[in-house]
Amino acid sequence: MHTFVMVLAFVILGLVGTLAAAETQSRPNIILIVADDLGYGDVSCYGQKRFTTPHIDRLANEGIRFTQAYAGSTVCAPSRCSLFTGLHTGHAVVRGNKPSSERDGFASNTPLPEGTVTWPALLAQSGYATGMFGKWGLGAPGNSGEPAKMGLAEFLGYCDQTEAHDYYPSFLVHNREKMQLAAGTWSHAVIWDGAMDFVRKNRNGPFVILCTVTVPHAKLQVPEADSAPFLTRYADLQGQAKIDAAAYAGMITRLDADIGRLLELLQKEGLDKKTLVAFTSDNGPAASGQPLGYFNSSGGLRGIKRDLYEGGIRTPLVVRWPGRIAAGQTSDLSCAFWDWMPTACALAGVKAPTDGDGISFLPTLLGKAAEQKRHDSLYWEFFEKGTCRAVRFGDWKAVQAGFVSAPDGPVELFDLAKDPSEKTDVAAANPAIIAQARKLLTDSRTAAPAWEGGGTGEGKGKGKGKNKP
Repeated sequence: MHTFVMVLAFVILGLVGTLAAAETQSRPNIILIVADDLGYGDVSCYGQKRFTTPHIDRLANEGIRFTQAYAGSTVCAPSRCSLFTGLHTGHAVVRGNKPSSERDGFASNTPLPEGTVTWPALLAQSGYATGMFGKWGLGAPGNSGEPAKMGLAEFLGYCDQTEAHDYYPSFLVHNREKMQLAAGTWSHAVIWDGAMDFVRKNRNGPFVILCTVTVPHAKLQVPEADSAPFLTRYADLQGQAKIDAAAYAGMITRLDADIGRLLELLQKEGLDKKTLVAFTSDNGPAASGQPLGYFNSSGGLRGIKRDLYEGGIRTPLVVRWPGRIAAGQTSDLSCAFWDWMPTACALAGVKAPTDGDGISFLPTLLGKAAEQKRHDSLYWEFFEKGTCRAVRFGDWKAVQAGFVSAPDGPVELFDLAKDPSEKTDVAAANPAIIAQARKLLTDSRTAAPAWEGGGTGEGKGKGKGKNKP
Protein backbone atom coordinates (compact mmCIF):
# COMPACT_ATOMS: atom_id res chain seq x y z
CA MET A 1 0.00 0.00 0.00
CA HIS A 2 2.83 2.34 0.89
CA THR A 3 4.51 1.59 -2.42
CA PHE A 4 1.28 2.27 -4.33
CA VAL A 5 0.85 5.63 -2.62
CA MET A 6 4.44 6.58 -3.44
CA VAL A 7 3.99 5.62 -7.09
CA LEU A 8 0.71 7.55 -7.28
CA ALA A 9 2.37 10.59 -5.75
CA PHE A 10 5.17 10.48 -8.31
CA VAL A 11 2.65 10.13 -11.13
CA ILE A 12 0.70 13.14 -9.85
CA LEU A 13 3.86 15.19 -9.44
CA GLY A 14 4.94 14.21 -12.94
CA LEU A 15 1.61 15.29 -14.39
CA VAL A 16 1.77 18.58 -12.53
CA GLY A 17 5.28 19.17 -13.82
CA THR A 18 4.24 18.31 -17.37
CA LEU A 19 1.24 20.64 -17.18
CA ALA A 20 3.41 23.41 -15.75
CA ALA A 21 5.92 22.97 -18.57
CA ALA A 22 3.11 22.97 -21.12
CA GLU A 23 1.71 26.15 -19.60
CA THR A 24 5.13 27.80 -19.75
CA GLN A 25 5.61 26.73 -23.37
CA SER A 26 2.22 28.11 -24.34
CA ARG A 27 4.10 31.39 -24.40
CA PRO A 28 6.27 31.52 -27.51
CA ASN A 29 10.00 31.84 -27.63
CA ILE A 30 10.84 35.13 -29.37
CA ILE A 31 13.80 35.59 -31.68
CA LEU A 32 14.16 39.09 -33.13
CA ILE A 33 16.93 39.50 -35.71
CA VAL A 34 17.93 43.12 -36.33
CA ALA A 35 20.34 43.76 -39.18
CA ASP A 36 22.50 46.90 -39.18
CA ASP A 37 22.16 49.47 -41.99
CA LEU A 38 20.27 47.00 -44.21
CA GLY A 39 17.91 48.83 -46.53
CA TYR A 40 14.28 48.23 -47.46
CA GLY A 41 15.39 46.78 -50.80
CA ASP A 42 18.31 44.70 -49.55
CA VAL A 43 16.50 41.36 -49.36
CA SER A 44 14.93 39.58 -52.30
CA CYS A 45 11.39 39.38 -50.89
CA TYR A 46 11.48 43.21 -50.97
CA GLY A 47 12.84 43.42 -54.50
CA GLN A 48 16.60 42.81 -54.38
CA LYS A 49 17.74 41.45 -57.76
CA ARG A 50 21.54 41.28 -57.58
CA PHE A 51 21.66 38.57 -54.91
CA THR A 52 19.10 36.39 -53.16
CA THR A 53 18.07 35.84 -49.54
CA PRO A 54 16.12 32.55 -49.62
CA HIS A 55 15.92 32.04 -45.85
CA ILE A 56 14.63 35.55 -45.13
CA ASP A 57 12.22 34.98 -48.00
CA ARG A 58 11.15 31.77 -46.27
CA LEU A 59 10.26 33.72 -43.13
CA ALA A 60 8.05 35.91 -45.31
CA ASN A 61 6.54 33.05 -47.30
CA GLU A 62 5.74 31.07 -44.16
CA GLY A 63 4.56 34.09 -42.20
CA ILE A 64 3.76 37.75 -42.75
CA ARG A 65 5.60 40.49 -44.64
CA PHE A 66 5.03 44.12 -43.64
CA THR A 67 5.33 46.76 -46.34
CA GLN A 68 5.09 49.86 -44.12
CA ALA A 69 7.19 49.02 -41.06
CA TYR A 70 9.60 51.58 -39.63
CA ALA A 71 12.75 51.70 -37.55
CA GLY A 72 12.95 53.77 -34.39
CA SER A 73 15.34 56.25 -35.97
CA THR A 74 17.60 56.75 -38.94
CA VAL A 75 20.77 55.87 -36.97
CA CYS A 76 21.79 53.17 -34.55
CA ALA A 77 21.54 54.19 -30.89
CA PRO A 78 18.20 56.02 -30.87
CA SER A 79 16.64 53.32 -33.03
CA ARG A 80 17.67 50.67 -30.48
CA CYS A 81 16.51 52.83 -27.59
CA SER A 82 13.10 53.04 -29.21
CA LEU A 83 13.06 49.29 -29.83
CA PHE A 84 13.75 48.40 -26.20
CA THR A 85 11.82 51.10 -24.36
CA GLY A 86 8.70 51.52 -26.49
CA LEU A 87 9.27 55.29 -26.83
CA HIS A 88 9.75 57.15 -30.09
CA THR A 89 12.51 59.74 -30.46
CA GLY A 90 10.26 62.58 -29.40
CA HIS A 91 10.08 61.06 -25.92
CA ALA A 92 13.07 58.74 -25.56
CA VAL A 93 16.17 59.65 -23.59
CA VAL A 94 18.57 58.54 -26.33
CA ARG A 95 17.77 60.55 -29.46
CA GLY A 96 21.01 60.35 -31.40
CA ASN A 97 24.49 58.90 -31.66
CA LYS A 98 27.06 60.44 -29.34
CA PRO A 99 30.85 60.03 -29.36
CA SER A 100 32.11 57.24 -27.19
CA SER A 101 33.35 57.70 -23.65
CA GLU A 102 35.27 55.18 -21.57
CA ARG A 103 34.78 53.90 -18.05
CA ASP A 104 36.32 50.91 -16.27
CA GLY A 105 38.08 49.94 -19.49
CA PHE A 106 34.92 49.80 -21.60
CA ALA A 107 33.90 52.30 -24.29
CA SER A 108 30.27 53.34 -24.15
CA ASN A 109 27.74 55.42 -26.01
CA THR A 110 25.02 57.36 -24.19
CA PRO A 111 23.78 54.89 -21.57
CA LEU A 112 20.17 54.28 -20.69
CA PRO A 113 19.48 55.72 -17.22
CA GLU A 114 19.03 53.64 -14.10
CA GLY A 115 15.50 52.33 -13.79
CA THR A 116 14.73 52.32 -17.52
CA VAL A 117 12.07 49.69 -18.24
CA THR A 118 12.70 47.46 -21.25
CA TRP A 119 10.54 44.68 -22.58
CA PRO A 120 13.29 42.03 -22.23
CA ALA A 121 13.42 42.92 -18.52
CA LEU A 122 9.65 42.58 -18.19
CA LEU A 123 9.73 39.20 -19.90
CA ALA A 124 12.68 38.10 -17.76
CA GLN A 125 10.67 38.88 -14.64
CA SER A 126 7.92 36.60 -15.96
CA GLY A 127 10.24 33.63 -16.44
CA TYR A 128 11.83 34.16 -19.86
CA ALA A 129 15.53 33.50 -20.38
CA THR A 130 16.89 36.57 -22.16
CA GLY A 131 19.96 37.02 -24.31
CA MET A 132 21.38 39.52 -26.78
CA PHE A 133 23.98 38.72 -29.39
CA GLY A 134 25.38 41.57 -31.47
CA LYS A 135 25.46 45.34 -30.97
CA TRP A 136 23.97 47.05 -27.92
CA GLY A 137 25.04 50.71 -28.12
CA LEU A 138 23.12 51.83 -25.02
CA GLY A 139 25.65 51.38 -22.24
CA ALA A 140 28.52 49.20 -21.07
CA PRO A 141 29.75 47.38 -17.94
CA GLY A 142 30.24 49.92 -15.19
CA ASN A 143 27.53 52.38 -16.17
CA SER A 144 23.75 52.62 -15.87
CA GLY A 145 23.00 51.14 -19.28
CA GLU A 146 24.94 47.90 -19.16
CA PRO A 147 22.97 45.04 -20.76
CA ALA A 148 22.49 43.08 -17.52
CA LYS A 149 20.73 46.04 -15.90
CA MET A 150 18.36 46.24 -18.85
CA GLY A 151 17.08 42.69 -18.53
CA LEU A 152 19.58 40.84 -20.72
CA ALA A 153 20.82 37.89 -18.70
CA GLU A 154 23.42 36.99 -21.32
CA PHE A 155 25.16 39.40 -23.66
CA LEU A 156 27.79 38.73 -26.29
CA GLY A 157 28.90 41.38 -28.73
CA TYR A 158 29.76 45.07 -28.91
CA CYS A 159 28.64 47.53 -26.25
CA ASP A 160 30.08 50.48 -28.17
CA GLN A 161 28.83 51.21 -31.68
CA THR A 162 32.14 52.68 -32.88
CA GLU A 163 33.98 49.50 -31.93
CA ALA A 164 31.29 47.62 -33.86
CA HIS A 165 32.58 49.12 -37.12
CA ASP A 166 35.37 46.52 -37.12
CA TYR A 167 34.57 42.86 -37.82
CA TYR A 168 38.02 41.73 -36.67
CA PRO A 169 38.30 43.20 -33.15
CA SER A 170 40.67 42.02 -30.46
CA PHE A 171 37.74 41.28 -28.14
CA LEU A 172 33.99 41.16 -27.71
CA VAL A 173 32.12 41.81 -24.49
CA HIS A 174 30.64 38.71 -22.88
CA ASN A 175 28.37 39.75 -20.03
CA ARG A 176 30.65 42.02 -17.97
CA GLU A 177 34.01 40.75 -19.22
CA LYS A 178 36.21 41.16 -22.27
CA MET A 179 36.28 37.99 -24.36
CA GLN A 180 39.60 37.99 -26.19
CA LEU A 181 39.52 36.86 -29.82
CA ALA A 182 42.29 35.23 -31.79
CA ALA A 183 43.69 37.31 -34.65
CA GLY A 184 41.62 36.89 -37.80
CA THR A 185 38.40 35.96 -36.00
CA TRP A 186 35.36 37.31 -37.83
CA SER A 187 33.14 38.64 -35.07
CA HIS A 188 29.80 37.91 -36.72
CA ALA A 189 30.53 34.18 -36.67
CA VAL A 190 31.24 34.27 -32.93
CA ILE A 191 28.12 36.32 -32.25
CA TRP A 192 25.83 34.08 -34.29
CA ASP A 193 27.25 30.89 -32.77
CA GLY A 194 26.57 32.42 -29.35
CA ALA A 195 22.92 32.87 -30.27
CA MET A 196 22.70 29.28 -31.49
CA ASP A 197 24.23 28.03 -28.23
CA PHE A 198 21.67 30.07 -26.28
CA VAL A 199 18.88 28.22 -28.09
CA ARG A 200 20.41 24.88 -27.12
CA LYS A 201 20.93 25.88 -23.48
CA ASN A 202 17.38 27.17 -23.14
CA ARG A 203 15.54 24.64 -25.28
CA ASN A 204 13.00 24.10 -22.50
CA GLY A 205 12.03 27.77 -22.83
CA PRO A 206 10.57 30.20 -22.91
CA PHE A 207 13.37 32.44 -24.16
CA VAL A 208 13.98 35.78 -25.85
CA ILE A 209 16.94 36.22 -28.19
CA LEU A 210 17.86 39.58 -29.71
CA CYS A 211 20.22 38.94 -32.63
CA THR A 212 21.31 42.53 -33.19
CA VAL A 213 23.96 41.64 -35.73
CA THR A 214 26.37 44.18 -37.21
CA VAL A 215 25.93 42.96 -40.80
CA PRO A 216 26.18 44.82 -43.18
CA HIS A 217 27.24 47.94 -41.22
CA ALA A 218 30.38 50.01 -41.77
CA LYS A 219 33.57 48.22 -42.84
CA LEU A 220 32.95 45.77 -45.67
CA GLN A 221 34.85 42.92 -44.05
CA VAL A 222 33.73 39.38 -44.75
CA PRO A 223 35.49 36.02 -45.16
CA GLU A 224 36.69 35.48 -48.71
CA ALA A 225 34.49 32.40 -49.09
CA ASP A 226 31.41 34.61 -48.73
CA SER A 227 32.43 37.37 -51.13
CA ALA A 228 34.27 35.33 -53.79
CA PRO A 229 31.13 34.07 -55.61
CA PHE A 230 30.11 37.67 -56.35
CA LEU A 231 33.46 38.80 -57.77
CA THR A 232 32.64 37.04 -61.03
CA ARG A 233 29.02 38.20 -61.10
CA TYR A 234 29.18 42.00 -61.31
CA ALA A 235 30.82 42.49 -64.70
CA ASP A 236 29.64 46.09 -64.93
CA LEU A 237 31.83 47.07 -61.98
CA GLN A 238 35.60 47.36 -61.83
CA GLY A 239 38.34 47.54 -59.20
CA GLN A 240 37.42 48.56 -55.67
CA ALA A 241 33.78 49.09 -56.58
CA LYS A 242 33.47 45.42 -57.55
CA ILE A 243 35.30 44.30 -54.41
CA ASP A 244 33.01 46.40 -52.22
CA ALA A 245 29.88 45.20 -53.98
CA ALA A 246 30.96 41.57 -53.62
CA ALA A 247 31.65 42.08 -49.92
CA TYR A 248 28.27 43.72 -49.36
CA ALA A 249 26.39 40.97 -51.16
CA GLY A 250 28.51 38.35 -49.39
CA MET A 251 27.73 39.78 -45.96
CA ILE A 252 23.97 39.77 -46.46
CA THR A 253 23.90 36.31 -48.04
CA ARG A 254 26.03 35.01 -45.16
CA LEU A 255 23.52 36.43 -42.68
CA ASP A 256 20.73 34.83 -44.68
CA ALA A 257 22.52 31.47 -44.56
CA ASP A 258 22.93 31.83 -40.80
CA ILE A 259 19.19 32.41 -40.48
CA GLY A 260 18.75 29.14 -42.37
CA ARG A 261 20.99 27.40 -39.82
CA LEU A 262 18.89 28.85 -37.02
CA LEU A 263 15.66 27.57 -38.55
CA GLU A 264 17.23 24.12 -38.88
CA LEU A 265 18.23 24.20 -35.22
CA LEU A 266 14.72 25.14 -34.12
CA GLN A 267 13.35 22.21 -36.13
CA LYS A 268 15.92 19.82 -34.69
CA GLU A 269 15.20 20.87 -31.11
CA GLY A 270 11.43 20.63 -31.57
CA LEU A 271 11.05 24.38 -31.13
CA ASP A 272 9.82 25.38 -34.58
CA LYS A 273 6.15 25.78 -33.65
CA LYS A 274 7.00 27.25 -30.26
CA THR A 275 9.11 30.08 -31.63
CA LEU A 276 8.28 33.40 -33.26
CA VAL A 277 11.12 34.55 -35.51
CA ALA A 278 11.20 38.11 -36.85
CA PHE A 279 13.67 39.89 -39.12
CA THR A 280 14.13 43.65 -39.57
CA SER A 281 16.81 46.37 -39.74
CA ASP A 282 17.75 49.27 -37.47
CA ASN A 283 17.60 51.96 -40.20
CA GLY A 284 18.13 52.53 -43.90
CA PRO A 285 21.27 51.73 -45.90
CA ALA A 286 24.49 53.70 -45.52
CA ALA A 287 26.22 55.52 -48.37
CA SER A 288 29.68 54.32 -47.33
CA GLY A 289 31.18 51.17 -48.76
CA GLN A 290 28.90 49.84 -51.46
CA PRO A 291 28.50 51.73 -54.75
CA LEU A 292 25.62 54.01 -53.87
CA GLY A 293 22.48 52.85 -55.58
CA TYR A 294 24.02 49.78 -57.24
CA PHE A 295 21.86 47.41 -55.19
CA ASN A 296 18.88 49.78 -55.05
CA SER A 297 19.16 49.25 -51.31
CA SER A 298 16.47 51.80 -50.47
CA GLY A 299 14.04 49.86 -52.64
CA GLY A 300 13.09 52.89 -54.72
CA LEU A 301 12.36 55.01 -51.67
CA ARG A 302 13.90 58.45 -51.24
CA GLY A 303 16.85 58.80 -48.87
CA ILE A 304 19.29 56.63 -46.96
CA LYS A 305 20.65 56.41 -43.41
CA ARG A 306 20.62 59.83 -41.67
CA ASP A 307 17.56 60.92 -43.65
CA LEU A 308 14.00 61.00 -42.35
CA TYR A 309 12.64 60.36 -45.80
CA GLU A 310 11.27 56.84 -46.26
CA GLY A 311 14.57 55.33 -47.39
CA GLY A 312 16.18 56.25 -44.08
CA ILE A 313 13.54 54.81 -41.77
CA ARG A 314 11.31 52.30 -43.59
CA THR A 315 12.64 48.77 -43.12
CA PRO A 316 11.86 45.18 -44.00
CA LEU A 317 9.85 43.31 -41.36
CA VAL A 318 8.94 39.65 -41.73
CA VAL A 319 7.54 37.52 -38.90
CA ARG A 320 7.07 33.73 -38.78
CA TRP A 321 5.37 31.57 -36.14
CA PRO A 322 4.22 28.25 -37.61
CA GLY A 323 0.69 27.30 -36.69
CA ARG A 324 -0.14 30.73 -35.31
CA ILE A 325 0.77 33.19 -38.07
CA ALA A 326 -0.85 32.20 -41.36
CA ALA A 327 1.60 31.74 -44.21
CA GLY A 328 1.89 34.01 -47.21
CA GLN A 329 0.43 37.18 -45.71
CA THR A 330 1.27 40.77 -46.61
CA SER A 331 0.30 43.67 -44.34
CA ASP A 332 0.28 47.41 -45.01
CA LEU A 333 -0.12 48.20 -41.29
CA SER A 334 2.04 51.19 -40.34
CA CYS A 335 4.10 50.09 -37.34
CA ALA A 336 7.45 51.03 -35.82
CA PHE A 337 10.14 49.87 -33.41
CA TRP A 338 8.33 51.31 -30.40
CA ASP A 339 5.50 48.85 -31.08
CA TRP A 340 7.70 45.93 -30.05
CA MET A 341 7.27 46.76 -26.34
CA PRO A 342 3.49 46.12 -26.25
CA THR A 343 3.69 43.36 -28.87
CA ALA A 344 6.30 41.34 -26.98
CA CYS A 345 4.43 41.83 -23.72
CA ALA A 346 1.21 40.63 -25.35
CA LEU A 347 2.97 37.54 -26.70
CA ALA A 348 4.29 36.76 -23.23
CA GLY A 349 1.10 37.57 -21.34
CA VAL A 350 2.85 40.41 -19.51
CA LYS A 351 1.32 43.79 -18.72
CA ALA A 352 2.94 46.46 -20.87
CA PRO A 353 3.82 49.96 -19.61
CA THR A 354 0.95 52.41 -19.78
CA ASP A 355 2.90 55.49 -20.86
CA GLY A 356 4.68 54.21 -23.96
CA ASP A 357 4.17 55.22 -27.57
CA GLY A 358 3.61 51.75 -28.98
CA ILE A 359 0.58 49.74 -30.05
CA SER A 360 0.69 45.94 -30.12
CA PHE A 361 0.55 44.52 -33.63
CA LEU A 362 -0.18 41.01 -32.34
CA PRO A 363 -3.76 41.11 -33.73
CA THR A 364 -2.30 41.61 -37.22
CA LEU A 365 0.15 38.75 -36.69
CA LEU A 366 -2.69 36.44 -35.69
CA GLY A 367 -4.95 37.48 -38.57
CA LYS A 368 -7.37 39.47 -36.41
CA ALA A 369 -7.40 42.65 -38.46
CA ALA A 370 -10.69 43.84 -36.98
CA GLU A 371 -9.08 43.96 -33.53
CA GLN A 372 -5.98 45.87 -34.64
CA LYS A 373 -5.64 49.38 -33.23
CA ARG A 374 -3.78 51.87 -35.41
CA HIS A 375 -1.55 54.84 -34.77
CA ASP A 376 -2.93 58.31 -35.28
CA SER A 377 0.64 59.32 -36.14
CA LEU A 378 4.26 58.13 -36.12
CA TYR A 379 7.03 60.59 -35.19
CA TRP A 380 10.83 60.82 -35.57
CA GLU A 381 13.44 63.49 -34.85
CA PHE A 382 17.14 63.57 -35.67
CA PHE A 383 19.93 65.93 -34.64
CA GLU A 384 22.60 65.47 -37.30
CA LYS A 385 22.69 67.16 -40.72
CA GLY A 386 21.21 70.37 -39.30
CA THR A 387 18.39 68.61 -37.40
CA CYS A 388 15.19 67.25 -38.86
CA ARG A 389 11.85 65.85 -37.71
CA ALA A 390 9.08 63.97 -39.47
CA VAL A 391 5.58 62.74 -38.79
CA ARG A 392 3.38 60.29 -40.66
CA PHE A 393 -0.38 60.48 -40.20
CA GLY A 394 -2.53 58.34 -42.42
CA ASP A 395 -0.97 58.47 -45.87
CA TRP A 396 0.45 61.96 -45.24
CA LYS A 397 4.12 62.41 -44.38
CA ALA A 398 5.53 65.76 -43.23
CA VAL A 399 9.28 66.46 -43.02
CA GLN A 400 10.79 69.59 -41.47
CA ALA A 401 14.50 70.38 -41.69
CA GLY A 402 16.25 72.71 -39.24
CA PHE A 403 13.49 72.49 -36.63
CA VAL A 404 15.71 73.27 -33.62
CA SER A 405 16.82 76.67 -34.90
CA ALA A 406 13.62 77.38 -36.86
CA PRO A 407 10.64 75.49 -35.37
CA ASP A 408 8.25 77.52 -37.53
CA GLY A 409 10.26 76.92 -40.68
CA PRO A 410 9.04 75.31 -43.92
CA VAL A 411 7.45 71.84 -43.83
CA GLU A 412 7.48 69.47 -46.79
CA LEU A 413 4.40 67.33 -47.37
CA PHE A 414 4.08 64.05 -49.28
CA ASP A 415 1.15 61.80 -50.09
CA LEU A 416 2.63 58.34 -49.60
CA ALA A 417 -0.36 56.60 -51.16
CA LYS A 418 0.32 58.34 -54.49
CA ASP A 419 4.00 59.16 -54.03
CA PRO A 420 5.80 56.58 -51.86
CA SER A 421 9.16 57.82 -53.13
CA GLU A 422 8.42 61.36 -51.86
CA LYS A 423 9.28 63.02 -55.15
CA THR A 424 6.65 65.76 -55.05
CA ASP A 425 6.18 68.23 -52.20
CA VAL A 426 2.45 69.09 -52.10
CA ALA A 427 2.58 71.45 -49.11
CA ALA A 428 1.52 74.53 -51.07
CA ALA A 429 -1.67 72.84 -52.28
CA ASN A 430 -2.69 71.57 -48.82
CA PRO A 431 -2.56 74.37 -46.23
CA ALA A 432 -5.06 72.65 -43.91
CA ILE A 433 -3.00 69.45 -43.89
CA ILE A 434 0.17 71.46 -43.23
CA ALA A 435 -1.52 73.11 -40.23
CA GLN A 436 -2.39 69.66 -38.91
CA ALA A 437 1.18 68.47 -39.52
CA ARG A 438 2.69 71.43 -37.65
CA LYS A 439 0.54 70.69 -34.63
CA LEU A 440 1.55 67.03 -34.66
CA LEU A 441 5.23 67.94 -35.02
CA THR A 442 4.98 70.21 -31.98
CA ASP A 443 2.78 68.00 -29.81
CA SER A 444 4.68 64.76 -30.47
CA ARG A 445 7.81 65.70 -28.52
CA THR A 446 9.21 66.79 -25.20
CA ALA A 447 12.33 68.92 -24.87
CA ALA A 448 15.71 67.19 -24.99
CA PRO A 449 18.46 69.70 -24.08
CA ALA A 450 21.22 67.09 -24.25
CA TRP A 451 20.53 66.68 -27.94
CA GLU A 452 19.18 70.06 -28.99
CA GLY A 453 22.02 71.92 -27.30
CA GLY A 454 24.80 69.50 -28.14
CA GLY A 455 25.46 68.41 -24.53
CA THR A 456 27.09 65.17 -23.48
CA GLY A 457 23.92 63.17 -23.87
CA GLU A 458 24.71 61.17 -20.74
CA GLY A 459 21.11 60.60 -19.76
CA LYS A 460 20.24 64.32 -19.54
CA GLY A 461 17.41 64.36 -22.07
CA LYS A 462 13.94 64.97 -20.69
CA GLY A 463 12.13 61.90 -21.92
CA LYS A 464 8.47 61.13 -21.54
CA GLY A 465 9.22 59.55 -18.19
CA LYS A 466 10.06 56.05 -17.01
CA ASN A 467 7.79 53.45 -18.43
CA LYS A 468 5.33 52.21 -15.83
CA PRO A 469 4.18 48.61 -16.10
